[in-house]
Amino acid sequence: MQFLRRSLVGLFLLSLTLGLLAYAGGAFYAAVQERLSREARQTPAEERVLAVNTVAIELQDATPVMTAFGEIGSRRTLEVRASAAGRIVELAEGFESGAAVQAGDVLLRIDPEDAEAAVEVARADLAEAEVELRDADRTLALVRDELVAIQVQADLRQQALDRQNNLSDRGFGSDAAIETAALAAAAANQAVVSQRMAVASAENRLDVAGNGLARARIALAKAERDLVDTVVKAPFSGTLADVAVVEGGLLSQNEQIATIIDPTDLEVAFRLSTAQYARLLDKDGTLIEAPVKVTLDVQGLDLEATGVINRASASVGEGQTGRQLFARLDGFAGFRPGDFVTVHIREPQMRDVAVLPATALDASQGVLVVNAENRLEAGQVTLLRRQGNDVIVDPGPLVGARIVSELSPLLGPGIRVREFDPAAAKPDLVANGIGGGSETAETIALTPERRAALIAAVEANLRMPAEAKARVLAQLQEDLVPARTVARIEARMGG
Repeated sequence: MQFLRRSLVGLFLLSLTLGLLAYAGGAFYAAVQERLSREARQTPAEERVLAVNTVAIELQDATPVMTAFGEIGSRRTLEVRASAAGRIVELAEGFESGAAVQAGDVLLRIDPEDAEAAVEVARADLAEAEVELRDADRTLALVRDELVAIQVQADLRQQALDRQNNLSDRGFGSDAAIETAALAAAAANQAVVSQRMAVASAENRLDVAGNGLARARIALAKAERDLVDTVVKAPFSGTLADVAVVEGGLLSQNEQIATIIDPTDLEVAFRLSTAQYARLLDKDGTLIEAPVKVTLDVQGLDLEATGVINRASASVGEGQTGRQLFARLDGFAGFRPGDFVTVHIREPQMRDVAVLPATALDASQGVLVVNAENRLEAGQVTLLRRQGNDVIVDPGPLVGARIVSELSPLLGPGIRVREFDPAAAKPDLVANGIGGGSETAETIALTPERRAALIAAVEANLRMPAEAKARVLAQLQEDLVPARTVARIEARMGG
């Protein structure tokens, strides 16, 4: 009986469990069917508002700066060549590439024996020519005196002939006496003519002797110049380069000895496109003296020089384009001829223009303007210049409008935006300790430890010119140091 009772209870519990499961399954199926048959409720979608950086378009005066690359050169460069041939018997101490020389310094001496002998021969020829000239002068004087005497005799002979003719007219003379007097007068006249020829010959000899004396003087002057040319001197102060001789070596005439470069009279040559060159012309088509700044990156630090454009090349050059310009440098330190530098040219000032971030313009020179309803509208400006990360534009009717400073594919006309001004948020970031001393600032303040590390790095740099090192150390001693200088030093330090 007990077994039967337990079997019935188990069967009852099993039936109850199956019934509950069937009921739960039916309830779940009914709920699903009701959910599927119910209409879906549409929730209204909210408009998406994007945060954008904006900038106001304001008119101002801007000075565009063109950037080009050029090469430093010296305005005074001379190839020193030998004016005389011979053996080098003396070479100046320190006559080597890179040595500094002063104007008038003796660079080398060529064996002067042949030149000195030529000078002595020329002096002897000059003395002989002077003797010949004096002899010709004395001979001419004597011949002229003899001509005077012969002329007197001819006059006397003529007087005798006249007297015989007078006696014959009065009936006292004879034909034989007249004939004799006439023959004597003719002979005297012939002697005068012969003496005149002698005088002309003496005068010609005097002229020839004068020419010989002049030639002798010229030969002596040339010989003396050749003797002077055996000593090579520096024509101006500068630095030697390309030295190619040694003491005892043989030189041929016009052989190059070295090159003297004046490192204190430098200029920079650079090339601009024709469009850029046209911006530097005035209304008369004359090249203006635009100021330039030349920079050279040396171990992360800039060597700088200033100057003005003073001329342009006369021709374009075969296989080249644009225009080559030259600028005279006024002040410089550390530059050498041959340096490859960056040239910044200041254009004439542009008035009533706007300076905007380059990211505010699209490829078609369009901008997105934020209207009074905080929605974007398409606008158009005229691009005038590109200046690094900025552009100079003519805003036209958009003066005073606020535009998006950074375009993105998510932005377009009709989109609602929320303006975000980075300048207004910057003080909050600094107050919270974020962004203080940013490397993007123009100047920053340094901690004593950081300042000491930078000064030590600059002083340890042996390749930096002394002028540039002094300038950088002076900047590091200031309360506010240019961030660009700090960044470059730390980049070299690996910090």
